[in-house]
Amino acid sequence: MGLSEFHVLAVDDSLIDRKLIERLFKISSCQVTSVDSGSKALEFLGLQEHNQNPNPPCVSPNAKQNLQQVEVNLIITDYCMPGMTGYDLLKKIKESSSLKNIPVVIMSSENIPSRISRCLEEGAEDFIFKPVSLADVNKLKPHMMKTKCKSFHKPQKIVTKENQESQEIEPKTEQILQQSQGNNNNNNKRKSKDQQGLSPERTRPRYNYNMIL
Repeated sequence: MGLSEFHVLAVDDSLIDRKLIERLFKISSCQVTSVDSGSKALEFLGLQEHNQNPNPPCVSPNAKQNLQQVEVNLIITDYCMPGMTGYDLLKKIKESSSLKNIPVVIMSSENIPSRISRCLEEGAEDFIFKPVSLADVNKLKPHMMKTKCKSFHKPQKIVTKENQESQEIEPKTEQILQQSQGNNNNNNKRKSKDQQGLSPERTRPRYNYNMIL
């Protein structure tokens, strides 16, 4: 499965950042549609209802064709934008039954842990810092692959928002916050060593109990 099959929607009010993101994803052979606001992203996704705005959304050249013909495999959005923020856009997408499975990645030039936690808890797949690099794009490829897997294997099990947060979001939040705040890996190693040290102890009562019987 080639990466050319993947379609990325990039959302950023900065023209320079949009062009950079387009270039990086196109280097990775992805199709890219870019828009300059969260509201236009919703219009492109067909999530916004028809309103009184007669002007079409400002999207990249092939956007009208992609709107009906190409599914979106990843949404990458800036956090700080006028009007609708990246966090607001994330919430809208995750509230939509038809769009909630599309991976959303938030970008920001500011390293604010509370902001990172907030986005990951709301369902963002990742939080990356500007300027975006080719290494960041390569790191996002597994998220795009998941959308293809889901199209072939549609889950029948209903997953509630609470269960999803406890099983998926909390580990992601911890991992990304550790990257932004520093090295906390030593604590995890100590915990695992303590658990390994206790495991033989726990088997002793069982063994003694069987001997008594």
